[in-house]
Amino acid sequence: MMLGKIVKGIAGFYYVYVNGDAGESGKVYECKAKGIFRKENRKPLVGDDVRMEVLGEGEGTGNIVELLPRRSELIRPAVANIDQALVIFAVARPEPNYNLLDRFLIMMEQQGLESIICFNKQDIASPGESEGLLQAYGSCGYRVLFTSAVSKEGIDGLKELLYGRTTVVAGPSGVGKSSVINCLSPSAGMETGDISRKIGRGRHTTRHSELIALCENTYIMDTPGFTSLKLFQMQKEELEGFYPEFAEYRNGCRFAGCAHMSEPGCKVKEALQEGRISRIRYHNYQLLYRELQESRRY
Repeated sequence: MMLGKIVKGIAGFYYVYVNGDAGESGKVYECKAKGIFRKENRKPLVGDDVRMEVLGEGEGTGNIVELLPRRSELIRPAVANIDQALVIFAVARPEPNYNLLDRFLIMMEQQGLESIICFNKQDIASPGESEGLLQAYGSCGYRVLFTSAVSKEGIDGLKELLYGRTTVVAGPSGVGKSSVINCLSPSAGMETGDISRKIGRGRHTTRHSELIALCENTYIMDTPGFTSLKLFQMQKEELEGFYPEFAEYRNGCRFAGCAHMSEPGCKVKEALQEGRISRIRYHNYQLLYRELQESRRY
């Protein structure tokens, strides 16, 4: 029997990574899951820690005989034992979609994950672009870093934030997610795609969720690209709780239950006018609030 972690699942086969002995690299076994899991209505997930039996050491095959207890389970994507999220956007080419970025951040927080925001393609950014992004998102408590998969800028700092944890990567296509992962783990050989000149977005190059071992007990998981995200079921009144920069002002509003939209005496809007809250973030809040408001009507 061996302990391992499911790093990929395709067409009923599960690929289990087993750490190597000291100084040796790990090995991946192609496994089937015992029928007992179907009887118990339990489905193995990428990220599951498992106990497996080896059927053929030379062929690298085995059977999963036990799913170990999960410390967490995500709904979207359906994976287990994730510690944090790395949300990757580009500084430019394509220009960052702030509304989509906030959706990713909210979605991860709804699932109990802290997010690191990584703005890639720093090598083509102007100082003003980077400063504006840092001010908008760093000032409200998110960990923000800038990387370049081309020049390797920021990659060492990113490795430090990932060490000893299992991290899910999220972000739209074309921002360099696979290129960043290739910098973190050159052996990963992730396929990368070009940016479409017509639509300014990248081709989706990730076709399934897969965990990549960076070093012992450190994994990163790439997921298929997204073009849009609907928030998990949420009441519009809950939305402000996902904007931490509102916290110090909301209790000063004239009306209890202020939505920070059009009410008089709103301290959040006052802070916005004084430049203490990002206009980018507040604009996204308005858009998402109206979206949730409309969804309740149907």
